[in-house]
Amino acid sequence: MDRRNINRGFKKLRVWQDAVELYGLAYQIFSKFPYDLNKTKSNCIDAVHSINRNIAEGYCRKSIKEYLNYLNYALGSCGEFHSCYFSFHKAAQISDEDFEKLDVLDYKVENELLSLLKSLQKKFVDKDWNDQL
Repeated sequence: MDRRNINRGFKKLRVWQDAVELYGLAYQIFSKFPYDLNKTKSNCIDAVHSINRNIAEGYCRKSIKEYLNYLNYALGSCGEFHSCYFSFHKAAQISDEDFEKLDVLDYKVENELLSLLKSLQKKFVDKDWNDQL
């Protein structure tokens, strides 16, 4: 059953959906890492998971200033995640194929976040935001 209300509207956002997909892909790839890389693997998985969580939390705040802040946190998490899998690739801990899959989807999420931020910043400047329920 899909429960819907105004607070769960973030689930309609393509960027949130893609960020959830990115988390699933990352978990699938990094869960195979050996035990001695558990801390590193966990940090990377936390970074990618933070993207969709910050998009959702910002959406649920209703204040455009807070929403923009959380989207910026999500964008920062994209950078952290990119640094993680880039260094894994350089250390030959993930394959070229896995790197490419992660990079294509991460790049898509980054660009969707940048577009959403730009759109919301315009609404903020134009005072075109209704934060009433």
